[in-house]
Amino acid sequence: MPLVLFGSSCYAVEGLRDCAPLASEQPEKAKKYIQCLDQNIEKLKQEEQIWYQKLTLDIQKIEEETGNTQLLPIIRRSAIKQKEYLEDSCRWRFLHQMPNPTKAAIAYKQCEISLLQSYLDALQMPY
Repeated sequence: MPLVLFGSSCYAVEGLRDCAPLASEQPEKAKKYIQCLDQNIEKLKQEEQIWYQKLTLDIQKIEEETGNTQLLPIIRRSAIKQKEYLEDSCRWRFLHQMPNPTKAAIAYKQCEISLLQSYLDALQMPY
């Protein structure tokens, strides 16, 4: 599985591209870089959905076996809060780079990739 370096993080999601060679703040060149980041975000979101579904199915099975119905609502609430955290955390980075829309978009997407990877790591933790 290829590893793609991004900042100080290392991604082990299959199919992520190394977008760094495309990085540019010039609007015309930045378009390809932003498209590459978008492709990585889509792959990470797909991977997130897979792991979230696996987690919820596993927890439903545990609930059936143990009768403990407290787990699934907490997991669902956690997922909602995670999305809110991602949006807010990346939004302030976006706004910090304004009025340059290219820099702002890149900052948001880089933040989104980093936080999606962190969330994937959390979803994959043993329980």
